[in-house]
Amino acid sequence: MTKPRLRAGLVGLGAMGRHHARVLRALDGVDLVVAADPGGDPHGALGGSVPLVADVRELLAYQPDYVVVACPTGMHEEVGLALAEAGVPALIEKPLAHDTPAARRLVEAFESRGLVAAVGHIERYNPALQSMRTRLEAGELGEVFQVATRRQGPFPHRIADVGVVKDLATHDLDLTGWVTGSQYRSVAAKTAHRSGRPHEDLVTVLGELDSGVIANHLVNWLSPLKERVSIVTGERGCFVADTLTADLTYFANGSTRTEWDAVSAFRGVSEGDMTRYAIPKREPLTVEHEAFRDAVEGKADAAVVTPRQGLRAVMVAEAVLESARSGETLPIGAA
Repeated sequence: MTKPRLRAGLVGLGAMGRHHARVLRALDGVDLVVAADPGGDPHGALGGSVPLVADVRELLAYQPDYVVVACPTGMHEEVGLALAEAGVPALIEKPLAHDTPAARRLVEAFESRGLVAAVGHIERYNPALQSMRTRLEAGELGEVFQVATRRQGPFPHRIADVGVVKDLATHDLDLTGWVTGSQYRSVAAKTAHRSGRPHEDLVTVLGELDSGVIANHLVNWLSPLKERVSIVTGERGCFVADTLTADLTYFANGSTRTEWDAVSAFRGVSEGDMTRYAIPKREPLTVEHEAFRDAVEGKADAAVVTPRQGLRAVMVAEAVLESARSGETLPIGAA
């Protein structure tokens, strides 16, 4: 007996929504049956074959099995609550919501109804970070000391409602806890406004995790160099994940003795072998969609980012912004 195909809806056809539309139109076992955007389909992502409506209320008339929410962050709560009220599972782009209270309301709305929901923290599906996490779980670095990330590039003109912390830094705030299996205990941060916009366009974050791991994040929209790098350092060496190229490289601590006095007197680590791993490289957005489709179908092993995990990322991001305003190191409470 042929398994029925899932009917998917999509809210938002902007810079990110068009990519969701592309993936949904090609996803095994899924039909994109309707999309909603009051601004139309500026990128032609629907190919003229999918009905386009103005809002989520009209979209619900098509009775989708689940909906992907890719509208501006400030609309996530309104759209997500409407879907939860209608009993429709939702994959909501990150960040989950514009602030912590809104994120909590979304968590409660989906959890109280027992609905499948997820947050689109796409870096969790990057092949380099997935391989890194597997190797960290296997203890290949030994004790982990530090996570350092750099995420910088030119300003994306598609972003107007949030600053660099909630748009970009939430990637790093989420992936750090995910790859290490530990959550933030506290954060301290500095931000800057250099491009004349109301929101911050540069942030540097110093965090401490529950495990004692130190985290450093450098994020900005001011650099002509586009960079997406995550470095995890431990007692046996370090992993370097480049999520632009999906490459993972291991730099081992050297064990070869040296007779050069100036070097041998140093009591730290030394340079050892360098290995770049050969890993399968599938598009993270496709893998994310497959995981959510599997979750909607009830597969227990579907690896999605839960709304409560998305709430945690929003909470840490808001603590980062408050720390930058107050100049204080702030503790992070439970999600």
